[in-house]
Amino acid sequence: MKLFKPVLAFIALAFVIGCGSSKIQEEVILNPHLHADSEIKAKRLVPAKQIHKDQILVFTKTNGFRHGSIEKGVATLVKLGVANNFQVTQTEDSLQFNTDNLKKYQLVIFLNTTMDVLGDAEEAAFEEYIRSGGSFMGVHAAADTEYEWPWYGKLVGAYFISHPKQQDAVIEVVDQNHPATAHLASTWTHFDEWYNFKDINPDVNVLMKLDESSYTGGKNGDNHPIAWYHEYDGGRAFYTGLGHTDEAYDDQNFRQHLVGGIEYCLGRSNAPY
Repeated sequence: MKLFKPVLAFIALAFVIGCGSSKIQEEVILNPHLHADSEIKAKRLVPAKQIHKDQILVFTKTNGFRHGSIEKGVATLVKLGVANNFQVTQTEDSLQFNTDNLKKYQLVIFLNTTMDVLGDAEEAAFEEYIRSGGSFMGVHAAADTEYEWPWYGKLVGAYFISHPKQQDAVIEVVDQNHPATAHLASTWTHFDEWYNFKDINPDVNVLMKLDESSYTGGKNGDNHPIAWYHEYDGGRAFYTGLGHTDEAYDDQNFRQHLVGGIEYCLGRSNAPY
């Protein structure tokens, strides 16, 4: 009997081991990769769609005085586009103003253009672009452009007549609720070339005006607008008289002023403009 008990214990142990071996074998069969190399290769993530960038055409053609800051202005707009989700295409080719090409752009900027820069067919195409909901932004000498095109004069908002020497002036910010001025205090001292204007469109909404007592050579008196916006003939328009010098494009206040004008023209602001 004493011999029989160890034999029974041995048989029971063998049975348990056999069952365990069976379960291990079953596990390997059901999960063939359980003990294999556990390295998993990362999948390449591809976005469902590319981020949309608003397209902006920057027109820099001149048939009069040519500002040396044009290249700096273009480079600044390109950099601002990278940070603010828009893409800049610069041209001096007036033939780009045709219906098919203008449809590619949500905004056209006249950056220090001067005098007569578009032919009759190009003018007609640009008018149709604005009437179809396109937008316009003029910088500085855009007001020294197309004096014989009354429609453009209303669009840009005023024409240049003269300027004194470059100097500091105090800008009065009369509307701080616009994206082009929301970052500014009620006054801003800035160095630039200050235009005097004629044929000011009475329908523009003035954002900033010059305090003529703060500099010499002003000719517009108490009502000397220097930046404005309005809706015109189906589209949006924004103009700033700043932007003559290279240094202006390094001024963070002016750069944000440009971005705000662009955002207004692109309809990005939720404000009721």
